[in-house]
Amino acid sequence: MTEAYAVPVPKGYRVGSWEVRDPIATGAFGSVYEARRTHAREDVAEFPKYAALKFLPTGTGTPRQLTHLRELAEREVELHRRLRRPRLIRMYETLTVDDPDHPHLDGATVLVLERAEGSLAALLTRTPRPPQGPALLAQICEGLAQLHRASWVHGDLKPANVLLMKDGSARLADFNMAAEMEGTHAYTPAFSTPDYTPPELLWSEIGERGRQIRPSADIWAFGVLAHLVLTDTFPLPGGTPSARRDAAVRYARGTEELRLSPQLPDGWREVVRDCLARTHTERVSGEALLRRVEAAAGTGRSPRVPRLLRPLRRRGRRPAVVVGAAAATVTVTALAYGISTWAGDAPDGKGVTDGRSTAATEKVSQATYGAEELRTDKGVPAAYRPLIVDSAHDCVQEDVTPALLAAMLKAESDFDPDLADPALDEYGIARWTPRVLRFWIRSDGTTPKAAPKPPFTPAESIPALSRYLCWAAPRLDSGLDGDRRVLIAAAYRTSSDTVNDAAGVPPKYRDYADRVAHYLKEYTPPGKK
Repeated sequence: MTEAYAVPVPKGYRVGSWEVRDPIATGAFGSVYEARRTHAREDVAEFPKYAALKFLPTGTGTPRQLTHLRELAEREVELHRRLRRPRLIRMYETLTVDDPDHPHLDGATVLVLERAEGSLAALLTRTPRPPQGPALLAQICEGLAQLHRASWVHGDLKPANVLLMKDGSARLADFNMAAEMEGTHAYTPAFSTPDYTPPELLWSEIGERGRQIRPSADIWAFGVLAHLVLTDTFPLPGGTPSARRDAAVRYARGTEELRLSPQLPDGWREVVRDCLARTHTERVSGEALLRRVEAAAGTGRSPRVPRLLRPLRRRGRRPAVVVGAAAATVTVTALAYGISTWAGDAPDGKGVTDGRSTAATEKVSQATYGAEELRTDKGVPAAYRPLIVDSAHDCVQEDVTPALLAAMLKAESDFDPDLADPALDEYGIARWTPRVLRFWIRSDGTTPKAAPKPPFTPAESIPALSRYLCWAAPRLDSGLDGDRRVLIAAAYRTSSDTVNDAAGVPPKYRDYADRVAHYLKEYTPPGKK
């Protein structure tokens, strides 16, 4: 093994159920290796045969530095713990090496990550303006949407932090700068890549907690990245990063105009221009940006905006995997690969200890969860708020809202998780019949061979309710009489075809629809539709 690697690990070294194979990449303080799973793990069936192991060295540092690095590691592992259907590199587990015979490895933290085949930076070096560039940009934007809708900022989007998988798809990586929003801002360390840093951050003050940052910083970086991928040039003039940084400052102050490359395709010109608006308030973001990028790329609409799991422990979830005590003595440059040198396609170790410990401290109170979308003072049980809000977010139909789900649960069962009505064969908080719930109980869309048997938990019933409504909403005709959300609720009680045939709520279900409408108004915060 070359000593150029920050953490040299011999081929064949065993770490937990993994065997180190060929080197993949290295950075100043971490090295990544391909690994093969040596034996099956009965407790974790989803582990792949091959993964990437990132070794973080033990290092040294002052107590203040070590505290900061420990907080970085715990924050980043918490982010990975919450991924669902990601466009981000997945982390499977963390391990801590216990091997006194190898002092340079003893105590090292090992992150077991999804195996990537290369980076966007390497692709652009080999193939400027790659033909798959538009599709990759759509996937990158989808990853940003996943982070932003969960109130996280990436903070360091650039080609080196976009990894390419075996199937050619893109994943965001390197979350050492990622930070969770606190109101209108997040706080990140005072580091950045000049070419991808928005002008307002070039002169921002650095406080004790770091630098304030908004999701709009990622939007600026995406605009720069899109221009580079599509034209092989940066959108601001200059032969060096510092020269382009100065041009960005002049642009922000109105003394220089943005001059986009004539090679930028027409469908992308306005998208890039809106990402690179002078001020953060003018930049396009969120769902609007994702849909515009998908349209420009010609990739079609994604089935749903990906979500992150909120940091709330729920029944049935495995304990979070977090970096243990050894995290206090590691120098962390990134959680995902976070590397600068990509290696291309490129004797037995001692024992390790599993780095599992308790989950990170809960940061969001259940009683106020999703308060901007679901009122907190109208009797929605706090225990069900996270499940209601997250289930609604899993649907891209704008009329399927947390307030609608809550109103329906109130009308169906008065939030009673133990409801049982054998005469109607309806059970649980959403009054599911087993024969119908069978088609909606699984998040992957598959159908179990047999109908589920009651009782049905809220964790089963509420997401299934959202899935059904998400399916039914676009099947309702336009121009029907009544509130679209109430019509969707009526379709749950009967069917979308029945609602269409009645040109509105059928008479048999008007009392139910009136109750839903009443609670929908009650649970919707002021100012919301």
